[in-house]
Amino acid sequence: MKQGKQQGFSLIELLIVMVVLGIIVGVGVPGYREYMRRANRADATTALLRIAAAQERFYIQNGTYASNAQLGPAPPLGLGIPNTERNYYALFVAPGPGGLATGYFAFAVVNAGEAQADDSRCAGFTINERGQRQAVDDGGGDQTDYCWR
Repeated sequence: MKQGKQQGFSLIELLIVMVVLGIIVGVGVPGYREYMRRANRADATTALLRIAAAQERFYIQNGTYASNAQLGPAPPLGLGIPNTERNYYALFVAPGPGGLATGYFAFAVVNAGEAQADDSRCAGFTINERGQRQAVDDGGGDQTDYCWR
């Protein structure tokens, strides 16, 4: 009698494929998550740059910078920027050292419960009237070069 060819996969071959897939997923998922965090930081930086441009327009029209209460109302009463595009960050404006007549600080802070809530390395961003940027981690450490790139 002639024996036929064996068809299918052996258990060993199947286990090897499962191990290889496990390694690929174990390496790929954390890298993808970090890529998404970095991409989502643009939600904060874009909003802050929009605030900076709107603040300059507001200053030209009113002789003072807009306050935190004036973030949401549309121009000419405010800046018309109540929150970031994807709502990953909360926005705030504070007066500069000489008050709103001479400067401001705009802040973007991670919203709890949103997609960026686990981004401890870039938890907060700021920009001021001179265009100076800063970013801090959740412990308050400076991360400007890493986060504003």
